[in-house]
Amino acid sequence: MTTAAVDQQAAWVGNEHYRRSWYWYDWANSAYVTTTATVLFTPYLTAVAESAACPDLADGQTCRTNLEVLGVGISPGSLAPFTVTLATIVSAVALIFVGAIADRSPRPARLLGAFAGVGAVAACLMALVKGTNWQLGVVLLIVATLSLGASLVVYDSILCRIASPDDRDKVSSRGWALGYLGGGLLLAVNFLMLSDPGKLGLDKGGAVRLSMLMAGLWWAAFTLIPVIGMWRLRGVERPEVARTAGIVGGSIRQLGSTFRELRLFPQTLLFLVAYLFFNDGIQTVIGQSSLYGQRELGFAETTMLTLFLMVQFVGIGGALLFGWLAKRYGAWRCVLAGLVLWSGVVVVAYFLPDRTLPPLFALGVAIGLVLGGTQALSRSLYSQLVPKNREAEFFSLYQAMERGTSWFGTLTFGLVYQWTGSYRPAIVALVVFFVIGGLLLARVDMRRGILDAGNELPEVV
Repeated sequence: MTTAAVDQQAAWVGNEHYRRSWYWYDWANSAYVTTTATVLFTPYLTAVAESAACPDLADGQTCRTNLEVLGVGISPGSLAPFTVTLATIVSAVALIFVGAIADRSPRPARLLGAFAGVGAVAACLMALVKGTNWQLGVVLLIVATLSLGASLVVYDSILCRIASPDDRDKVSSRGWALGYLGGGLLLAVNFLMLSDPGKLGLDKGGAVRLSMLMAGLWWAAFTLIPVIGMWRLRGVERPEVARTAGIVGGSIRQLGSTFRELRLFPQTLLFLVAYLFFNDGIQTVIGQSSLYGQRELGFAETTMLTLFLMVQFVGIGGALLFGWLAKRYGAWRCVLAGLVLWSGVVVVAYFLPDRTLPPLFALGVAIGLVLGGTQALSRSLYSQLVPKNREAEFFSLYQAMERGTSWFGTLTFGLVYQWTGSYRPAIVALVVFFVIGGLLLARVDMRRGILDAGNELPEVV
């Protein structure tokens, strides 16, 4: 082993204290992702939109009156998916600039804290959405989604600086597992609150708003652990392009260089296109499953909360299991296997009978096992394909397609519902994203891509 290799290995070992702090941001933001973005806010915003469009709607009836949004008629049932679509289109542009700026920031933890703080404030303010005020909900969802994505650009890029190539699958999987644990614990508390809100002197809507406030506060409070713990971690002091142009001007020039050079990394580009498809499918299933369960299958909100609570804790084991399998078979093969399972999930979801618990919870176990594993390994897999010292910039491209920012999937889901009036064809339509994403991922030559990026090959590719 050369002297440089020995020094690098010592640096990886010395980053253990940063890794312990790094894990906690998954714990921090997962409370918002689970309680608010995944379980509560989509059906809650839909109910608020229906109150605005159909104020005299009785329980069990479907609102057939459209909302007027910038002169366009939007079904209340499509408002939440379309809002996520709009947030993602904004993110796709904004997050690329975030990545370029983050790579030029001397202290990435400070930037992580700033983005997370804005998102947490927006998450807390969601407690003010009530009555017919769906417009405030739309704005806050866009701000929170954009802020979450920006913070994750910084967070994911730090993985490349604190973990060796052979350790990234394990480190990424542990972060996801801790995130599922944190999100599951808060969701369990919220479940108890929503099961009997009268004990707190609240109605159902009040309990939902209090739960969303708690998720925002959780996000803000626990973000302090990684921010303080990684405060001394230094960023890239001397970016390759436009060193004297300042953060904004230099970042814009850096972006131009990145897009010109992206053709030099064809395997990285192919992975991103594959990820665009299969992650859109994953995110749409996660984000719209509560709406599907309540509005299409007829389950109560407490039933869906129980399901998501189970998925959270099964996801802990799923993330750790996939991390262990990746050590033996490689992350690329494990993610491909996971996409086959995801295709089966959406097909089975189409055939789920109304108000029948056993098949619903059996499907939830399958989702929990595959969910954390595919997400954790996708992150570590991509980290191997990112050029050194350009981590945040390249992860901004990745994050524009990450959780809560998919838009092809939500657009498809919303349009199919708009055309058919049923969520069943909308959910099964998502299989195309897993099939296309899997076929493209199968064409990625990981060994060539890692070497093209100038990175060290892990023991198992």
